[in-house]
Amino acid sequence: MTYEEYLDEVTTLIAELYDVNDADAIKMVVKAQADEFFVKHDDFEAMRTQERALLDAKTIYKQSKRKAPKR
Repeated sequence: MTYEEYLDEVTTLIAELYDVNDADAIKMVVKAQADEFFVKHDDFEAMRTQERALLDAKTIYKQSKRKAPKR
């Protein structure tokens, strides 16, 4: 899949797996992208698989929860 399709897939998986609304899932993926999480994915097409998207969705979601401000 293309890089853009891969990002869309990761976003969709976050929304579906963790019951996150689309806007928040998009923010998580955009933040991960800004933090250069996807640099290798852009360079290596072989990394853009469904299995990897699932692993990345889990990782991004978990990282977003660790960095969330505590109330």
